[in-house]
Amino acid sequence: MAHTPVLLNEVLEYLNPRPGDVFIDATINGGGHAKAIAERIGKKGKLLGIDRDCELVEKFQVSDFQLICDTFANIQHIAEDHGFTDVDGIIFDLGFSSFHIEQSGRGFSFLRDEPLDMRFDSRKDIPARDIINKWPEHELRELLRTTGEERFGRSIARQIVRERDRVPIERTFQLVEIIRRAVPGRYRQGRIHFATRTFQALRMCVNDELKHVAQGVERAVWLLKPGGRIAVLSFHSGEDRIVKDIFRSLEQEDIVKRVIKKPVRAATEEMRNNLRARSAKLRVAERL
Repeated sequence: MAHTPVLLNEVLEYLNPRPGDVFIDATINGGGHAKAIAERIGKKGKLLGIDRDCELVEKFQVSDFQLICDTFANIQHIAEDHGFTDVDGIIFDLGFSSFHIEQSGRGFSFLRDEPLDMRFDSRKDIPARDIINKWPEHELRELLRTTGEERFGRSIARQIVRERDRVPIERTFQLVEIIRRAVPGRYRQGRIHFATRTFQALRMCVNDELKHVAQGVERAVWLLKPGGRIAVLSFHSGEDRIVKDIFRSLEQEDIVKRVIKKPVRAATEEMRNNLRARSAKLRVAERL
């Protein structure tokens, strides 16, 4: 499955990459946004790509731009070390790529029977199975309620604890079956898969995503030249809230101005053709 970049036309419209510009893609993912930007800035431009997943970085090595395996929470140090200051534009795509679902084998998808890992960087952090098998029930319940925004988090957490007392929960299909038994029949027939919010909560917790978003976006702003723009695509209300608050706070300090006051959403046709676009929100700010 090819990785289709979300809101690509809108990102290009608001960032407006031009020949010779300097850009950073803080979340290279499948390279869709980066490749489109590289075409616009041409050979005289410079493009730095960052991703936490070293396996993904190795797969997408191309001559048009420089790729670094690291977390975008360190974007300021990465950029300065590689000569990317006074940047014209920065893009954050906070979604995970089709590579993680289709090829990584790390349990990101509830539609594949894989080990419950979910780490972007397999060298660090703890895998999802450790959270599932070791966290107390009340902590699991709180994770599902807050990060996952899962209304049946209480019953799912209870069912997880019951099952792990019988046998360790090691694989995605084990967890999907547990969730299926914990939620009402009507919920299992809903518009989105009944395991979506639980898997999202686990992935975000394993990779400490909300903390990385807060650090990365705020630090990225200081790399922009006056008139340079930062665009952030989020897919979770908690992420979007963080970005909104950062942009609003920096605007009050006359550091940036918000180019758009409300987030841009995908058009109906894009949502129909790319399911990832359904929850996408794009926010853009310009350095003063």
